[in-house]
Amino acid sequence: MGKLMVPALRAVLAVLLAGSVFVQTVLVPLLAVDLEQLAPSLSYLRVPVVVLVLLGVVAVQVVLVCVWRLVSMVRRGTVFSHGAFRYVHVVIGAIVVAALLLFALTAVLASANHHVPGDAVAPGMILLLCGGVVAVLGVALIVLVLRMLLAQAVAREAEAGRMRAELAGVI
Repeated sequence: MGKLMVPALRAVLAVLLAGSVFVQTVLVPLLAVDLEQLAPSLSYLRVPVVVLVLLGVVAVQVVLVCVWRLVSMVRRGTVFSHGAFRYVHVVIGAIVVAALLLFALTAVLASANHHVPGDAVAPGMILLLCGGVVAVLGVALIVLVLRMLLAQAVAREAEAGRMRAELAGVI
């Protein structure tokens, strides 16, 4: 990675992390206040929606912190080691959790249509959220493929190390 890439990526990660903290501390409470204005028949939505959104933000923060750690490993030249797998596994898990949270949010919002006459939540919005679930799971699959590439790179690095040791023994 170029000398400017690591600081640039860290800057982006820092901005995203700060933005996620802003969402947690400002926007989620505002969402809770807005949801207080729901019709009494939909008041049961307030707590699950706020909790699911808050947990979704936490899942994003976990991914950001793990990517930060992986970038640190890249800078030190240790990313092609078994230590990187811990962070990659956490990233995959957090992305899957985010997909499950988004699915749960979709289910909660879809349930509103069964408790109120008419459509409390537009069916198009439910369909859009279902597409979001598929997209997030797709990202998890992409990271899983990248994990497989990392495993191959770690194996090749270990093999190269053994070959260097053998060559040093011969010389």
